[in-house]
Amino acid sequence: MTLHTLSAEPTHSVWDRTLEPRLHIEPGDQVHFECVDASGGQVHPAMTVDEYQHIDRTRIHALTGPVWMEGAEPGDVLQIDVLATQHRGWGWSSIIEGLGFLKERFRTPYLFHWQLDGNETRSLFPALLPVRPFLGVMGVARAEDGSFRTRPPGPFGGNLDVRELCAGSKLYLPIYNHGALFSCGDGHAAQGDGEVCINGIECPLDVTLGFHLHKQHPLAGPLVESSETVASDVRGDAWVVVESAEDAAAAARGATNRMIDLLVSRWGFSEVHAYILCSVALKLRLSQVVNEPMYTVSGAIGKSILPERELFV
Repeated sequence: MTLHTLSAEPTHSVWDRTLEPRLHIEPGDQVHFECVDASGGQVHPAMTVDEYQHIDRTRIHALTGPVWMEGAEPGDVLQIDVLATQHRGWGWSSIIEGLGFLKERFRTPYLFHWQLDGNETRSLFPALLPVRPFLGVMGVARAEDGSFRTRPPGPFGGNLDVRELCAGSKLYLPIYNHGALFSCGDGHAAQGDGEVCINGIECPLDVTLGFHLHKQHPLAGPLVESSETVASDVRGDAWVVVESAEDAAAAARGATNRMIDLLVSRWGFSEVHAYILCSVALKLRLSQVVNEPMYTVSGAIGKSILPERELFV
Protein backbone atom coordinates (compact mmCIF):
# COMPACT_ATOMS: atom_id res chain seq x y z
CA MET A 1 0.00 0.00 0.00
CA THR A 2 1.32 3.42 -1.01
CA LEU A 3 -0.04 6.73 0.30
CA HIS A 4 -0.14 9.42 -2.38
CA THR A 5 -1.00 13.11 -2.12
CA LEU A 6 -2.82 14.93 -4.92
CA SER A 7 -3.09 18.71 -4.77
CA ALA A 8 -6.27 20.39 -5.94
CA GLU A 9 -4.77 22.35 -8.82
CA PRO A 10 -5.30 22.01 -11.67
CA THR A 11 -8.98 21.20 -11.17
CA HIS A 12 -11.48 20.19 -13.83
CA SER A 13 -15.25 20.72 -14.00
CA VAL A 14 -16.30 18.22 -16.66
CA TRP A 15 -16.47 14.47 -17.14
CA ASP A 16 -14.34 13.59 -20.14
CA ARG A 17 -12.63 10.26 -20.58
CA THR A 18 -9.88 11.88 -22.65
CA LEU A 19 -8.61 13.93 -19.70
CA GLU A 20 -5.02 13.08 -18.83
CA PRO A 21 -4.68 11.35 -15.44
CA ARG A 22 -2.80 13.34 -12.82
CA LEU A 23 -1.90 10.26 -10.76
CA HIS A 24 -1.44 6.52 -11.34
CA ILE A 25 -2.16 4.16 -8.45
CA GLU A 26 -2.29 0.43 -7.73
CA PRO A 27 -5.14 -1.48 -6.05
CA GLY A 28 -4.78 -1.11 -2.30
CA ASP A 29 -3.24 2.37 -2.49
CA GLN A 30 -4.52 5.38 -0.57
CA VAL A 31 -4.71 8.95 -1.83
CA HIS A 32 -4.90 12.15 0.20
CA PHE A 33 -6.93 14.55 -1.96
CA GLU A 34 -6.86 18.30 -1.48
CA CYS A 35 -10.19 19.67 -2.71
CA VAL A 36 -11.14 23.31 -3.07
CA ASP A 37 -14.76 24.30 -2.41
CA ALA A 38 -17.42 23.83 -5.07
CA SER A 39 -16.83 27.33 -6.48
CA GLY A 40 -13.30 26.40 -7.44
CA GLY A 41 -11.80 28.58 -4.74
CA GLN A 42 -13.64 31.72 -5.87
CA VAL A 43 -15.76 32.12 -2.72
CA HIS A 44 -13.99 33.37 0.40
CA PRO A 45 -15.25 34.14 3.92
CA ALA A 46 -15.47 37.91 3.33
CA MET A 47 -17.24 37.73 -0.04
CA THR A 48 -20.40 39.79 -0.56
CA VAL A 49 -23.49 38.52 -2.35
CA ASP A 50 -22.86 41.02 -5.17
CA GLU A 51 -19.37 39.61 -5.67
CA TYR A 52 -20.75 36.08 -5.51
CA GLN A 53 -23.12 36.73 -8.40
CA HIS A 54 -20.16 37.38 -10.69
CA ILE A 55 -18.13 34.21 -10.07
CA ASP A 56 -17.26 32.02 -13.04
CA ARG A 57 -19.87 29.27 -12.92
CA THR A 58 -18.06 27.15 -15.49
CA ARG A 59 -15.67 26.32 -12.61
CA ILE A 60 -18.42 24.89 -10.36
CA HIS A 61 -17.45 21.58 -8.67
CA ALA A 62 -13.73 22.03 -9.45
CA LEU A 63 -12.81 18.35 -9.17
CA THR A 64 -9.46 16.90 -8.14
CA GLY A 65 -8.20 14.18 -10.49
CA PRO A 66 -8.45 12.15 -12.63
CA VAL A 67 -6.72 9.19 -10.97
CA TRP A 68 -5.77 6.16 -13.06
CA MET A 69 -6.24 2.77 -11.38
CA GLU A 70 -3.79 0.23 -12.81
CA GLY A 71 -5.55 -2.86 -14.12
CA ALA A 72 -9.02 -1.30 -14.18
CA GLU A 73 -11.12 -2.30 -17.18
CA PRO A 74 -14.75 -1.86 -18.25
CA GLY A 75 -16.92 -4.28 -16.28
CA ASP A 76 -14.83 -4.02 -13.12
CA VAL A 77 -15.92 -2.35 -9.87
CA LEU A 78 -13.95 0.40 -8.13
CA GLN A 79 -14.22 0.39 -4.33
CA ILE A 80 -13.54 3.71 -2.62
CA ASP A 81 -13.06 3.68 1.17
CA VAL A 82 -13.62 7.06 2.83
CA LEU A 83 -10.90 6.94 5.47
CA ALA A 84 -10.71 10.51 6.78
CA THR A 85 -12.08 14.01 6.10
CA GLN A 86 -10.91 17.40 7.34
CA HIS A 87 -12.60 20.75 6.72
CA ARG A 88 -10.72 24.05 7.00
CA GLY A 89 -12.97 25.89 9.44
CA TRP A 90 -15.33 27.70 7.10
CA GLY A 91 -18.00 27.17 4.50
CA TRP A 92 -20.83 28.85 2.65
CA SER A 93 -24.37 28.34 1.37
CA SER A 94 -26.29 30.39 -1.17
CA ILE A 95 -29.55 31.12 -2.91
CA ILE A 96 -29.30 31.58 -6.67
CA GLU A 97 -32.17 32.94 -8.72
CA GLY A 98 -33.69 30.23 -10.89
CA LEU A 99 -32.14 27.33 -8.95
CA GLY A 100 -33.20 25.25 -5.95
CA PHE A 101 -36.23 23.17 -5.07
CA LEU A 102 -38.31 26.25 -4.20
CA LYS A 103 -36.99 28.60 -6.88
CA GLU A 104 -40.41 30.19 -7.41
CA ARG A 105 -40.50 31.28 -3.74
CA PHE A 106 -36.87 32.24 -3.17
CA ARG A 107 -35.73 34.55 -5.97
CA THR A 108 -33.42 37.00 -4.20
CA PRO A 109 -29.73 36.03 -4.31
CA TYR A 110 -28.22 35.39 -0.89
CA LEU A 111 -24.86 34.26 0.47
CA PHE A 112 -24.42 32.84 3.98
CA HIS A 113 -21.03 32.25 5.62
CA TRP A 114 -20.48 29.45 8.14
CA GLN A 115 -17.83 29.19 10.84
CA LEU A 116 -17.07 25.52 11.51
CA ASP A 117 -15.95 24.66 15.03
CA GLY A 118 -14.69 21.08 14.95
CA ASN A 119 -17.72 18.81 14.71
CA GLU A 120 -20.38 21.50 14.98
CA THR A 121 -21.39 25.00 13.93
CA ARG A 122 -23.48 27.64 15.72
CA SER A 123 -23.39 30.09 12.82
CA LEU A 124 -27.14 29.88 12.15
CA PHE A 125 -28.35 30.87 15.64
CA PRO A 126 -30.13 29.39 17.53
CA ALA A 127 -29.50 26.11 15.68
CA LEU A 128 -26.63 23.86 16.77
CA LEU A 129 -25.73 21.89 13.67
CA PRO A 130 -23.50 18.80 13.66
CA VAL A 131 -20.72 18.86 11.07
CA ARG A 132 -20.24 15.58 9.17
CA PRO A 133 -18.04 16.27 6.13
CA PHE A 134 -18.36 14.30 2.90
CA LEU A 135 -17.70 14.70 -0.80
CA GLY A 136 -20.73 15.58 -2.89
CA VAL A 137 -18.99 14.37 -6.06
CA MET A 138 -17.13 11.09 -6.48
CA GLY A 139 -17.13 9.43 -9.83
CA VAL A 140 -15.35 7.66 -12.66
CA ALA A 141 -15.21 8.73 -16.29
CA ARG A 142 -18.43 8.24 -18.21
CA ALA A 143 -18.75 5.64 -20.94
CA GLU A 144 -19.58 8.16 -23.66
CA ASP A 145 -17.22 10.24 -25.74
CA GLY A 146 -17.48 13.96 -25.13
CA SER A 147 -17.20 16.57 -22.41
CA PHE A 148 -20.06 16.68 -19.90
CA ARG A 149 -20.75 19.16 -17.12
CA THR A 150 -20.67 17.67 -13.63
CA ARG A 151 -24.08 18.74 -12.36
CA PRO A 152 -26.15 15.68 -13.39
CA PRO A 153 -25.20 12.43 -11.58
CA GLY A 154 -25.49 9.01 -13.17
CA PRO A 155 -24.50 5.33 -12.97
CA PHE A 156 -20.85 6.45 -13.05
CA GLY A 157 -21.42 8.30 -9.74
CA GLY A 158 -20.67 12.00 -9.96
CA ASN A 159 -22.75 14.65 -8.23
CA LEU A 160 -24.61 12.21 -5.97
CA ASP A 161 -24.82 14.41 -2.84
CA VAL A 162 -25.38 11.32 -0.67
CA ARG A 163 -24.59 12.43 2.88
CA GLU A 164 -23.89 8.89 4.08
CA LEU A 165 -20.55 9.08 2.28
CA CYS A 166 -18.66 10.50 5.26
CA ALA A 167 -15.65 8.90 6.97
CA GLY A 168 -16.08 5.17 7.56
CA SER A 169 -18.23 4.54 4.50
CA LYS A 170 -17.45 2.80 1.21
CA LEU A 171 -18.59 3.59 -2.32
CA TYR A 172 -18.68 1.04 -5.13
CA LEU A 173 -18.81 2.27 -8.74
CA PRO A 174 -19.00 0.43 -12.06
CA ILE A 175 -16.02 1.12 -14.33
CA TYR A 176 -16.54 2.13 -17.97
CA ASN A 177 -13.01 2.94 -19.14
CA HIS A 178 -9.50 1.58 -18.80
CA GLY A 179 -7.96 3.09 -15.68
CA ALA A 180 -11.38 4.07 -14.28
CA LEU A 181 -10.30 7.77 -14.17
CA PHE A 182 -11.65 8.70 -10.73
CA SER A 183 -12.21 12.32 -9.67
CA CYS A 184 -13.75 13.93 -6.61
CA GLY A 185 -14.69 17.26 -5.06
CA ASP A 186 -17.65 19.39 -3.93
CA GLY A 187 -16.92 19.09 -0.21
CA HIS A 188 -19.85 19.51 2.17
CA ALA A 189 -19.51 20.03 5.92
CA ALA A 190 -23.19 19.16 6.32
CA GLN A 191 -26.22 18.63 4.09
CA GLY A 192 -29.88 17.88 4.54
CA ASP A 193 -31.74 15.36 2.42
CA GLY A 194 -32.53 16.96 -0.92
CA GLU A 195 -30.01 19.83 -0.61
CA VAL A 196 -33.11 21.94 -1.25
CA CYS A 197 -31.68 25.49 -1.55
CA ILE A 198 -28.98 24.23 -4.05
CA ASN A 199 -26.12 24.00 -1.50
CA GLY A 200 -25.05 22.09 1.56
CA ILE A 201 -22.38 23.78 3.64
CA GLU A 202 -19.95 24.11 0.74
CA CYS A 203 -16.37 23.96 1.97
CA PRO A 204 -12.81 23.12 0.98
CA LEU A 205 -12.16 19.60 2.17
CA ASP A 206 -9.13 17.35 2.50
CA VAL A 207 -10.00 13.66 2.23
CA THR A 208 -8.08 10.41 2.40
CA LEU A 209 -9.51 7.64 0.23
CA GLY A 210 -8.49 4.00 -0.12
CA PHE A 211 -8.95 2.21 -3.45
CA HIS A 212 -9.61 -1.42 -4.32
CA LEU A 213 -10.43 -3.13 -7.58
CA HIS A 214 -12.93 -5.96 -8.06
CA LYS A 215 -12.54 -7.68 -11.40
CA GLN A 216 -15.53 -8.33 -13.64
CA HIS A 217 -18.41 -7.84 -11.21
CA PRO A 218 -21.65 -6.55 -12.71
CA LEU A 219 -22.89 -3.38 -11.00
CA ALA A 220 -25.68 -1.26 -12.43
CA GLY A 221 -24.88 1.91 -10.51
CA PRO A 222 -23.45 3.37 -7.31
CA LEU A 223 -23.64 1.27 -4.15
CA VAL A 224 -22.79 2.61 -0.69
CA GLU A 225 -21.76 0.66 2.39
CA SER A 226 -22.43 3.16 5.17
CA SER A 227 -20.81 2.95 8.59
CA GLU A 228 -21.95 3.18 12.19
CA THR A 229 -19.30 5.87 12.64
CA VAL A 230 -21.56 8.38 10.90
CA ALA A 231 -23.85 10.72 12.80
CA SER A 232 -26.83 9.37 14.69
CA ASP A 233 -29.19 11.34 12.43
CA VAL A 234 -27.92 9.38 9.44
CA ARG A 235 -28.88 5.79 8.81
CA GLY A 236 -25.88 4.08 10.36
CA ASP A 237 -24.73 0.65 9.17
CA ALA A 238 -26.55 -0.11 5.93
CA TRP A 239 -26.33 -1.20 2.34
CA VAL A 240 -27.44 1.77 0.20
CA VAL A 241 -28.22 1.72 -3.51
CA VAL A 242 -28.19 5.06 -5.30
CA GLU A 243 -30.25 5.78 -8.40
CA SER A 244 -30.73 8.97 -10.43
CA ALA A 245 -33.39 9.79 -13.00
CA GLU A 246 -35.24 12.76 -14.45
CA ASP A 247 -38.32 11.70 -12.47
CA ALA A 248 -38.09 11.15 -8.70
CA ALA A 249 -40.58 8.28 -8.77
CA ALA A 250 -38.60 6.58 -11.54
CA ALA A 251 -35.42 6.97 -9.46
CA ALA A 252 -37.20 5.46 -6.44
CA ARG A 253 -38.43 2.52 -8.53
CA GLY A 254 -34.93 2.04 -9.90
CA ALA A 255 -33.46 2.00 -6.39
CA THR A 256 -36.08 -0.49 -5.21
CA ASN A 257 -35.49 -2.76 -8.19
CA ARG A 258 -31.75 -2.67 -7.66
CA MET A 259 -32.12 -3.50 -3.96
CA ILE A 260 -34.34 -6.47 -4.85
CA ASP A 261 -31.72 -7.67 -7.34
CA LEU A 262 -28.99 -7.25 -4.69
CA LEU A 263 -30.96 -9.27 -2.14
CA VAL A 264 -31.59 -12.02 -4.67
CA SER A 265 -28.04 -12.23 -6.03
CA ARG A 266 -26.09 -11.82 -2.78
CA TRP A 267 -28.37 -13.17 -0.04
CA GLY A 268 -30.37 -15.80 -1.94
CA PHE A 269 -33.85 -14.37 -1.43
CA SER A 270 -36.55 -15.20 -3.91
CA GLU A 271 -37.72 -12.16 -5.83
CA VAL A 272 -41.08 -12.04 -4.06
CA HIS A 273 -39.51 -12.36 -0.62
CA ALA A 274 -37.01 -9.62 -1.49
CA TYR A 275 -39.90 -7.40 -2.59
CA ILE A 276 -41.73 -8.00 0.70
CA LEU A 277 -38.55 -7.32 2.70
CA CYS A 278 -38.14 -4.01 0.87
CA SER A 279 -41.72 -3.12 1.70
CA VAL A 280 -41.13 -3.55 5.43
CA ALA A 281 -37.48 -2.51 5.80
CA LEU A 282 -36.24 -0.39 2.86
CA LYS A 283 -35.64 3.28 3.63
CA LEU A 284 -36.10 5.44 0.54
CA ARG A 285 -34.66 8.92 0.75
CA LEU A 286 -34.32 11.86 -1.61
CA SER A 287 -30.59 12.54 -1.56
CA GLN A 288 -30.85 15.53 -3.90
CA VAL A 289 -33.69 17.24 -5.74
CA VAL A 290 -31.84 20.23 -7.21
CA ASN A 291 -29.36 18.89 -9.79
CA GLU A 292 -31.77 19.38 -12.63
CA PRO A 293 -32.79 17.52 -14.65
CA MET A 294 -31.79 14.61 -12.40
CA TYR A 295 -33.19 13.54 -9.02
CA THR A 296 -31.20 11.17 -6.82
CA VAL A 297 -32.86 8.61 -4.54
CA SER A 298 -30.99 6.34 -2.13
CA GLY A 299 -32.52 3.16 -0.75
CA ALA A 300 -31.05 1.57 2.38
CA ILE A 301 -31.47 -1.67 4.28
CA GLY A 302 -29.76 -1.87 7.66
CA LYS A 303 -26.91 -4.34 7.96
CA SER A 304 -28.41 -5.64 11.22
CA ILE A 305 -31.29 -7.12 9.19
CA LEU A 306 -29.09 -9.25 6.94
CA PRO A 307 -26.38 -11.86 7.47
CA GLU A 308 -22.89 -10.38 7.27
CA ARG A 309 -21.62 -10.57 3.73
CA GLU A 310 -18.71 -9.38 1.59
CA LEU A 311 -20.30 -8.42 -1.71
CA PHE A 312 -17.13 -8.40 -3.81
CA VAL A 313 -14.60 -11.16 -3.27
